[in-house]
Amino acid sequence: MQGILYEEPTVWLFLLVTVVMGGWLAWMTGRAIAVTWKPTYQLVIYTLVLGLVVRFIHFALFQASLLTLHYYIVDTIILLGFALAGWRYHRARQMTTQYRWLFERTGPFGWKPREGVEIKRELA
Repeated sequence: MQGILYEEPTVWLFLLVTVVMGGWLAWMTGRAIAVTWKPTYQLVIYTLVLGLVVRFIHFALFQASLLTLHYYIVDTIILLGFALAGWRYHRARQMTTQYRWLFERTGPFGWKPREGVEIKRELA
């Protein structure tokens, strides 16, 4: 996998920086977007910037290359997965706590209308 997903000498450095540190930051970014009710395109923009930050940490601490499109894309895709999971988790929590009479939770990432509640959606 070295050379495809990461360029560091060991997978542990990749897991530490990209998955643990970057994943936690991405999860918290998703949480912040969900809590403030901002649209998901802003989450994607913030994650693209966070991908640059993670690339810089690889460069500054472990002498990895800074401006490589391949590793930037790999890091950003992983971060985007964490960010979207964090956003969806917290949005499900919001919908089921703030609108408890309308929705019930179906799992950590989902919700559904309560029995007997009709949700009207307007087509714009």
